[in-house]
Amino acid sequence: MVQAKTDLFDSKLTGMARQFKALGHPARLKILQYLAETDTCITGDISEELPLGRTTVNQHLKELKDAGLIVGHIEGAKTRYCLIPEKINALRLLMLEFVEGIEIDNYNCG
Repeated sequence: MVQAKTDLFDSKLTGMARQFKALGHPARLKILQYLAETDTCITGDISEELPLGRTTVNQHLKELKDAGLIVGHIEGAKTRYCLIPEKINALRLLMLEFVEGIEIDNYNCG
């Protein structure tokens, strides 16, 4: 069996990479911002808030759902999208832990 390149790294880094990948497109960042700014779940067409087509926005919503950052509840013909606050907070802490763990005080590239 062929080993995936990501299997060469520890599970913590692999998990971080999966979470950070969900933030790797400006459309996904905008969706998260939009949901946070509204202070509530959104029912309707989020693509109206982005300069992208509905199909493309739906792909980005799927990425965010797969990362566990948002949830979509089907209500009739529409879907209600919500942030998952505890997952957003966990991501925030994960990012802080990662960045703070990169020691650069004595870094010298000269």
